[in-house]
Amino acid sequence: MSSKYIAHVRKSDGEIQSVEAHLFETAEIAKRLAAKIGFDLCGESMGLMHDFGKFSDKFLSMISAATGVINFDLDDEETTNNHGEKVDHSTAGAQWVYIRLSDSEYKADIEVGRFCGQILGLCIASHHGAGLIDCLSPDGNTTLSKRLTKVDELTHLKNCLENADKQLLAKVESIVNDTLIIQLFEPIRLMLQRSDISLKGKMFYLGCFTRFLFSCLIDADRINSADFEHQHQKSLRQLDKKPNWQIAIDSLEQYLSQLPIQYSIDRTRQKISQTCLSRSTDQQGIYSLTVPTGGGKTLASLRYALHHAQKHNLDRIIYIIPYTSIIDQNAESVRKILGEEWVLEHHSNLNPEKQTWQNKLLSENWDKPIVFTTMVQFLDAWFGSGTRGARHIHPMTNSILIFDEIQTLPVKCVHLFCNTLNWLTQYGGSSAILCTATQPLLGENSLDLFPSFKRTQAQNRGLLKLSPNSEIMGDLPKVNELFTGLSRVNIQFNPKSGGWSVEDAGEFLLAQAKQFSSCLFIVNTKKWAQQLYQYCQQKNLPKEALFHLSTNQCPAHRKALFETIKQRLKQKLPVICISTQLIEAGVDISMACVIRALAGLDSIAQAAGRCNRHGENSDKGTVWVVNLKNEPLAMLPDIRQGQIQAVRLFEEFANQDILQPQAMKQYFQYYFYQRSDEMVYPIPNSTSGSLLDWLSDNPLNVGKQRHNGKMPLLCQSFKSAGKVFQAIDAPTKAVIVPYGEGKNLISILCGEYNPQIFYQTLSQAQRYSVNVFPNIWEKLEKEKALIPIADTGIYYIEERYYSDEYGLSVDEVGKMSFYEF
Repeated sequence: MSSKYIAHVRKSDGEIQSVEAHLFETAEIAKRLAAKIGFDLCGESMGLMHDFGKFSDKFLSMISAATGVINFDLDDEETTNNHGEKVDHSTAGAQWVYIRLSDSEYKADIEVGRFCGQILGLCIASHHGAGLIDCLSPDGNTTLSKRLTKVDELTHLKNCLENADKQLLAKVESIVNDTLIIQLFEPIRLMLQRSDISLKGKMFYLGCFTRFLFSCLIDADRINSADFEHQHQKSLRQLDKKPNWQIAIDSLEQYLSQLPIQYSIDRTRQKISQTCLSRSTDQQGIYSLTVPTGGGKTLASLRYALHHAQKHNLDRIIYIIPYTSIIDQNAESVRKILGEEWVLEHHSNLNPEKQTWQNKLLSENWDKPIVFTTMVQFLDAWFGSGTRGARHIHPMTNSILIFDEIQTLPVKCVHLFCNTLNWLTQYGGSSAILCTATQPLLGENSLDLFPSFKRTQAQNRGLLKLSPNSEIMGDLPKVNELFTGLSRVNIQFNPKSGGWSVEDAGEFLLAQAKQFSSCLFIVNTKKWAQQLYQYCQQKNLPKEALFHLSTNQCPAHRKALFETIKQRLKQKLPVICISTQLIEAGVDISMACVIRALAGLDSIAQAAGRCNRHGENSDKGTVWVVNLKNEPLAMLPDIRQGQIQAVRLFEEFANQDILQPQAMKQYFQYYFYQRSDEMVYPIPNSTSGSLLDWLSDNPLNVGKQRHNGKMPLLCQSFKSAGKVFQAIDAPTKAVIVPYGEGKNLISILCGEYNPQIFYQTLSQAQRYSVNVFPNIWEKLEKEKALIPIADTGIYYIEERYYSDEYGLSVDEVGKMSFYEF
């Protein structure tokens, strides 16, 4: 299909993709993606109209007169040519859909058509912006309504209708009608009628329906554009193909059948795994898997997920992990069992800052059956700005989501998370498992943990709607029995007035090392780890027995150190390891003795999971908890709050097992639920409420009063919320380091630019990158230690700022000045 109206020009050979070809092809993809939850006509109509504005004479004139490369489709609401001229090509299609549906009197209610027109028009108008635009801006402006009623001189809708392909117009007119309204509105109508969902929850769910459709459009647009630019990719895409889960099930079952039963704990792990298998036929919903550390949650949850996915004909399994530092090892353990073709790691900590059409097309797709990503990426996809993360929303539907170490969910995101997961499981066709040894109890059954005057408020804001019999391991007595049976350590709180100095802590560590063959000391900051390590170095310990671990080291560096440590443990050689808390989550390592700097009870429980992990010692291992001196806890308020409540629990549960579920429930009541006002994601200095308000009913927004009650049917401040949202308070930025193979990867990235090779190499470079906080990035810039890779926004660090012993430093390695956290 060809015409004079141009959608894209292929960089390699100048081949033109016509507007009508792009619209028809994008519509077919969006139709398939949206059909997963019954919105095929919505997806098709958005695809047909998203670039309708490219039929205007002004857009054609701009392209025809331009020279050089034009980024027609960057994340800007208007296209800009080389001369700075702007042509809006997103609004015309949005307006057409909005006007046509607004004219419908479905069930004699014009507002129903207008409502559906708003949702689809919003997605189309936003598809080249910084994510979904505001319906109401925080200062009360009706941004969406103004966009959808923008004057024709700016949108060129009439001109586009005159120029548009007649076959295209006939097709879109045949589907944008009452049938489409029924498809979109009926599930929403049923949702709005439910009495068990608050008004705020219902409005939030409307935003989720909208985000899903937006995700389908964004991904369809990018897929079609990428396949035009790189023709060979098109034949590789299998959008409709379902995984053959039986193949993966057979591989896993064979692997599990061959696992040796060496210790008593192996039988307990086997029992946990068998319980997960027996429960995998559960109806879809939200479940919890509460298993002590070392209980084999990863493979047990995988077993559940594979069988559950097969029973319910699901598309994929998504593991959401708290830290990028453990994606590699968790994904690798599954890859070894199932094979390379089954597993995708989605780090996304190395992304070009500069958004070009090339790197937008090559952004990572979740195109394998099992995806490992992080909680930050999950939250950014739903609430962050831009369109990159939004592509991953629709793959979360018709899937099973496994949240590992769910207790690490940021407190400020609790209600955002709970409402989103409720929507995914009730309307997105998905199931979810919350995995941890220290379950924070996010369901409506946890209301008794909130202060009494906050309980109704918490319910209105949204808590998880758990499935009946939601705990996979059974009722509380069975879970308690499991924890008792898997108890392998004794926790000893050993506080010192004023705190332990580096010298005191070092002496204590060395004393334990004389008694035990292996000893691990986990601290809260990188600075403490470095100082304690240097203290031990001064004691003339065998160099090969002493190890230092922190996130200053890249994942490949840490993996090499872990392998050495494991080999020494296997050979029963001495090991003294000093680490930050990175070692606590998902690291399969077993020490005879562990010392933990005072932290929250959940962190202490995770540290305990690194001691006598497999029950290899008949006597229980010892985990010491000590309070360290001179920790910069003003900068680490969550750790400080955790410490305060942990000390309180040590007093209340004196002479009892502090790791039992009852103690953990009490801890979360003190640490977590007393902070209920933080759970709505407060916005400093905002007069229009929290982020939860902005993304639901916007009750404090002055725009409601300005329109005499005739407020927009959608009132979310999507774009403004995206600009404010940060999953973590101090977002880091990744830099590639010259460790091992990292040197060669840097060389390739700095070579001649080829988009496909660049992105393949960038994916490999994830394992050779370090995440840096903003204040440290600034110091490295002043030192001129950061070297940009062309104009991509990706950087690598000079070799003299990376040490094989410590990792990245803010000064040259010879000076070794480390940053704290």
